[in-house]
Amino acid sequence: MSATLESEEHKALRAAVRALGTRYGRDYVNAAIAEGRQPDELWAEAAKLGYLGVSLPEEYGGGGGGIAELSIVLEELGATGCPLLMLVVSPAICGTVIARFGTEEQKRAWLPGLADGSRRMAFGITEPDAGSNSHRITTTARRDGDDWVLSGRKVFISGVDIADATLIVGRTADARTGRLKPCLFIVPRDTEGFGRRRIDMELHSCEKQFELTLDDVRLPADALVGGGPSHAFGSGGEDAGLLQLFAGLNPERIMTAAFSIGMGRYALSKAVAYARERTVWKEPIGAHQAIAHPLAQAHIELELARLMMREAAQLYDTGDDIAAGEAANMAKYAAAEACVKAVDQSVHTLGGNGLTREFGLASLITASRVARIAPVSREMILNYVSHQTLGLPKSY
Repeated sequence: MSATLESEEHKALRAAVRALGTRYGRDYVNAAIAEGRQPDELWAEAAKLGYLGVSLPEEYGGGGGGIAELSIVLEELGATGCPLLMLVVSPAICGTVIARFGTEEQKRAWLPGLADGSRRMAFGITEPDAGSNSHRITTTARRDGDDWVLSGRKVFISGVDIADATLIVGRTADARTGRLKPCLFIVPRDTEGFGRRRIDMELHSCEKQFELTLDDVRLPADALVGGGPSHAFGSGGEDAGLLQLFAGLNPERIMTAAFSIGMGRYALSKAVAYARERTVWKEPIGAHQAIAHPLAQAHIELELARLMMREAAQLYDTGDDIAAGEAANMAKYAAAEACVKAVDQSVHTLGGNGLTREFGLASLITASRVARIAPVSREMILNYVSHQTLGLPKSY
């Protein structure tokens, strides 16, 4: 049903990305994880084919598409068992923010490399004491002459070790009101005072998680996204930092939905193939409704989540940031729940085999929970919908 809603261009993109992912597959990713390396070959080929930069502006080497196209890339790679988590972070969040709000110099410096895969960026917002309350972010930036000096900590930041720079979310005092306002800075990986410590995670993934420390990190004026030496927030005015933040967070939620849907589809495909062949009595186990119906329900819920994700991407790409925020949260929630259910049912369908390395589903039990937690918990999304959409009183 869902395929009929897509343009011919989107169908062709799906097919092409699926073909690329199928050539690599889950065994390739598992080997990279086991060897402690990155899926560089897949990343490079995806870049060469234009998939990494599909959402970035053409004048900077991108494909001129939007988050709708990039979400297709991530979903289809995930459905073949080889998702690229850095797609969420590097082009979707950082590339989008720089494309929309960066100075011309920042765009020229970063967007071509993000598009062709030669450069990567990480995104640092989460802090150990702030949790879901972004208003408690304590990473601060202060002016010292023409420079900025950043101090603070970040946790659960993906891919810092392979990123050329990290887009750090901090707060700085507004010159007019004195209030703390969000601000985003490009911090190169080897900047003095910018430290990282790997967090030991029970996740089966090539991308590692880090805690970051910013110990009086000194940056030039042009490290501020959209800014310069003479103004704190660039041409966007005093609220530009907040606009930049949401310009990155909404694509992050949409891409997390794509990540979840791809994972759910991959798990479901393994379960369906098994249920067609595995025979215990006279018929394959897939003939029994106790097996067939839960798999059918999982498929339906993944397809519904995909429709919500498409709506969110379309709203975002057409510039309706308010409606896109609501839809992106709903898409992320629906996709995460559908993914968890699909993975659980797939493992259950295989029984003991679902916990073996041979079939490769057991590691997804942990991985599927990530989207329920990050980048925002399902409970905070329910808070958002109950307050913003339904108009119920705010409890936090």
